[in-house]
Amino acid sequence: MARGNPQAADPSEAQTQGMPIMVHLREMRDRLVKSVFILLITTTIAFFFADQIIEILKRPAGDVDLIAIELIENLGVFLRASLAGGIILAMPFLIYQLFAFVAPALTGREKRFIYTILPFIVIMFLAGVSFAYFVALPPALSFLFTFMTDQAETQIRISNYVMIVTRLIVGLGIVFEAPVIIMFLARMGIVTPQWLAARRKIWVILAFVLAAIVTPTIDPINQSIVAIPLILLLELSILLSRFVYKPRTPRHSTAENA
Repeated sequence: MARGNPQAADPSEAQTQGMPIMVHLREMRDRLVKSVFILLITTTIAFFFADQIIEILKRPAGDVDLIAIELIENLGVFLRASLAGGIILAMPFLIYQLFAFVAPALTGREKRFIYTILPFIVIMFLAGVSFAYFVALPPALSFLFTFMTDQAETQIRISNYVMIVTRLIVGLGIVFEAPVIIMFLARMGIVTPQWLAARRKIWVILAFVLAAIVTPTIDPINQSIVAIPLILLLELSILLSRFVYKPRTPRHSTAENA
């Protein structure tokens, strides 16, 4: 008789189907709010050390004089340096919020795997930041400072300089997290080592595209300094995925077999 009364069944079914979506949306909202809140805190902390952060960012420029030609340009530089410092400080918490959002859909073993690799994601981010600052940035700046100087005197705005440097540092920090994230996807059975290996050519092209976006120069040598490590990161990702890959099994397979 219950089948003949769709009016009684439909509202309950619609409510049951709608609740998980609302729960996920609320969870996403809460994670975003927490992420923005912690980013505001870390940016505020970095604000008090913005002078030191700017000095660190200026160090690869050497004796080059930076200029400001707008009234609020120095203020913008101050705020941008504070935000860059805030992002770097908040990165461990932001990564945790990302994984905490997907954690309810994972098994207990998968959750433990996430907590195990979280420190390595932070380490890889810091490795990317260090690589950008000590390896990629000096030759890029040297190229920009000396390009066509016989034709025109180069005067560099501090806002443009800080924008390029922070974009390179934060961008490479995020890109360097790829091996650990890909390893996580392989552990979840979302990607396979074979699937990754079959797309080496695509990744090589993508590596040079990312290098062109992140690197401030059109010099192929400087772009290669960034692209080659990205290609090596993919090879590392393929290697790590072979150790942790686990085929994905349907959650209801046991119940169906029973």
